[in-house]
Amino acid sequence: MEKIPKTMSTQHPDNVNTPFFAQSAIMGGEDEIQEAFYAYSHLGIEEQMWDVEGKEVDTYVVKKLLSKYETYFRKHPLGLEKRLIMRVPNPQVETAEAKVLLETLESIPRSFDANALFYGKPVAPIHEVILPMTSSAKQCLLIHRYYKQFVSGKAQQILDEKGTTLKQWIGEFKPETIHVIPLFEDKDNMLKAKDILKEYLKGIVGEQVPYQRVFFARSDPAMNYGMISAILLNKLALLDMAELQKETGIRLYPIIGVGSAPFRGHLTPERVHQVLKEYPSVHTFTIQSAFKYDHDVNDVKEAIKTINHSHSSQPQPLDKDRVLELISRYGSAYESNVLAHAPLINRVSKYVPSRRLRKLHIGLFGYSRRVQGESLPRVITFTATLYSLGCPPELFGLESLSEEDLAFIRQHIVNFDEDILTALRYYNPASPCVGEPLKSFIAKYFSHHETDEHHLKVTNYIIEKVNAHQHHDLEALIIQAASFRRFLG
Repeated sequence: MEKIPKTMSTQHPDNVNTPFFAQSAIMGGEDEIQEAFYAYSHLGIEEQMWDVEGKEVDTYVVKKLLSKYETYFRKHPLGLEKRLIMRVPNPQVETAEAKVLLETLESIPRSFDANALFYGKPVAPIHEVILPMTSSAKQCLLIHRYYKQFVSGKAQQILDEKGTTLKQWIGEFKPETIHVIPLFEDKDNMLKAKDILKEYLKGIVGEQVPYQRVFFARSDPAMNYGMISAILLNKLALLDMAELQKETGIRLYPIIGVGSAPFRGHLTPERVHQVLKEYPSVHTFTIQSAFKYDHDVNDVKEAIKTINHSHSSQPQPLDKDRVLELISRYGSAYESNVLAHAPLINRVSKYVPSRRLRKLHIGLFGYSRRVQGESLPRVITFTATLYSLGCPPELFGLESLSEEDLAFIRQHIVNFDEDILTALRYYNPASPCVGEPLKSFIAKYFSHHETDEHHLKVTNYIIEKVNAHQHHDLEALIIQAASFRRFLG
């Protein structure tokens, strides 16, 4: 039985501290090779996601890992004990990156050859790709079929009048097929994930499908609809996955993309058990940069060990109609808050430091038609900006909730109070992004919250400078505030 990884190291740039092996605070390609090795060998993470979106593509990652860390990978086979997975561009959304997808797929057989030569036997180091912003089964099927027909399938192409095939000339193209993992990031497609995945599985009928992985975003839905909506949407989607598994008999392994900020999932080394309890049916959890680099390494290793040895169970039942009504009402209040402060968020976000050499893909709020002419930064920068202004984004939209809503939320989001109380540690009542209705809600329901006085002091400076349009020290102050939180955004 193939072992499906429980932990997936990612390249999300949400860290404050620079890892010891990085050449600079902005990590580049060679740093990420070392990062993969560090995640495998020192932290005990079982899988590394290699993101080929929005940066210069390094399609020699397998060869570099094996040649640079030969002793380690002799003992811990790449593709078996340790996994590598590619996150590719979605050609339907990221048209400028479309051909990067083809380039990445073409590199998979070459990586197979390097691995086979290293181990002396056929072991595929890469046999899965993640497709972001999935909105149809067709998107996944096109990748699956392109690979079979034009990458591994071209081995049978005849090159001359004597019938010489490409396989006879160049050698085999392995693996013969790849799995496509859909990543669902917006409300409509998270709610349709069951139908999309069902159609995809039907489309690859005739192939042996012992299992299927499926990926749900946690950060982008929070950015687009608010934290409460993001959690509930994930829970609805996970319920649908449990139903689909029963219907098809195919084992499904859900992945969830969780960061350190409560807004983005609240997975930190100290909170592993709480997150496992919140999402009991999730199999794989992302281990992002703040988790890896902003905590004591021994705590990080212990937390990863806990996740690696955890067991999935059934998701909690939910009243779908009640959830969708709440998401609609609360999501509207959240969005109103975001739009009201969009100009300020954009102005301050320019001073949030970069942590990776890349331009991340555009999310829903990146389209001006969605925000009345205002583009907003990506979710990590967005979160860092609002925390720096003393208004954690977890708070937006709370003023729309009734006592009945709160009772329902507490019943179905087990960590709701802890998430809000953690965010309120970094709340500054002087924030220009906090209106009177929200202040009243906090005073009524969370007046007992604690305050991080160090963070409060720094955000006071930031707010003072922003109000005076004095920006020269903002980046240093944003980093200082983030160091108290132990995540950038």
